[in-house]
Amino acid sequence: MIGRLQTNKVKFAIPLFDYIHSLDSLKLAKKIYEEQNKIKKSLKIFIQVNIGNEDQKSGINEEYLEEFYNKCISEFNLDIVGLMCLPPNNSDSSDYFLKMKDLAKKHNLKELSMGMSNDYLEAVKYGATFVRVGSAIFGNRS
Repeated sequence: MIGRLQTNKVKFAIPLFDYIHSLDSLKLAKKIYEEQNKIKKSLKIFIQVNIGNEDQKSGINEEYLEEFYNKCISEFNLDIVGLMCLPPNNSDSSDYFLKMKDLAKKHNLKELSMGMSNDYLEAVKYGATFVRVGSAIFGNRS
């Protein structure tokens, strides 16, 4: 699942998806943990990093990532497989993709979910294993 996941929707999402690309709070981590245990299913999870420290975007700020990651692993036993980001609009994504690559390496995470239709080639260059290319396939939103 890509996109913001509200805690009240977790019980519906867990049976449907194998991946969640948008873990952005301890409240959500706890809810995912509880619902996974209820149905005995373990999802692969990406922590959403607010790589540009933008107020309007969700995600964990880089300075809190290590603490958040450790809590997700130790307290909630979540299968954190990677990091996800949405770089700031109208900026050079390369710097942000490089920073994400370094953060993933630091935490020994193999997966990176980054890049969209306009910058996915750059994201792949920096190690993206998942890209979001919806508008390139379906066209721009109306």
